[in-house]
Amino acid sequence: MMPRLDSSLAWKTATRLVSNNREVLMAIAGVFFLLPGLAFSVFVPEPQMAPGTPPREMMEIMAEAWTSSLPLLIVVTLLQMAGTIATLIVMTDPERPTVGQAIRRGFAALGPYVLAQIMVGVALGTTFLLLVSLATLSQVQAIAAIVILAVFVGMVWCSLRLALVAPVLAIEAERNPVAALRRSWTLTRGNSGRLLGFFVLAGLLFAVIYGLTMMLVGVVLVLMTGGSVQHVLTAAVSSAITSGALVYFIAILAAVYTQLAGPPKGEVVGIFE
Repeated sequence: MMPRLDSSLAWKTATRLVSNNREVLMAIAGVFFLLPGLAFSVFVPEPQMAPGTPPREMMEIMAEAWTSSLPLLIVVTLLQMAGTIATLIVMTDPERPTVGQAIRRGFAALGPYVLAQIMVGVALGTTFLLLVSLATLSQVQAIAAIVILAVFVGMVWCSLRLALVAPVLAIEAERNPVAALRRSWTLTRGNSGRLLGFFVLAGLLFAVIYGLTMMLVGVVLVLMTGGSVQHVLTAAVSSAITSGALVYFIAILAAVYTQLAGPPKGEVVGIFE
């Protein structure tokens, strides 16, 4: 019988993981999450659109902006993926690796992590396009709408079942992306609904914190600064909050993995004391 996720216990475990490793996590989050996010916000500003811009022209402007920013986006994404693995290693390895050791192991697992994400993206994207295209051929709007909704639900469900790929790569030192995907699929069996509820609640919490903080910071910065200084400071605060949210989300993944798979190497004290 597969274990059932206790979201309350998982949240307590996640907050404990962050608290017990605060100093190391701040260093990793600063390098892999905060600085890349800040660089992207500063060097890739949001596209400006004049009021009354036609929808088609808006789409063209956005597409051009994302195309021009794609190289930096790829670099930022790869750094965040490596940082995710390194963060998981710091949180869960009872041998207490140094920051340098965790980072090296994070980059060692980056290749399998990228391959796993590419395989998932290709599979889900191909399935979505195929089913939606078939539904469109029916020329019945109701059928097309039902199929699109069903495919979206299926994609969410698959994403939940594969949510533990990063912990598998980090904690079990798995280097086969297919094996990591299968392991995540096995661990999350019977817990998709609980994972969805847990992730949604955590996301809402962080969204509220982010919104309130940025609203207050925005008022202060409008009164005290302006121009490029205001833009940079706003981006810095936004990146800092987002980095903190990413650290907590990674801790949630570690807590969920530990609860469903058991503590690594049979140890608990070294991780949660």
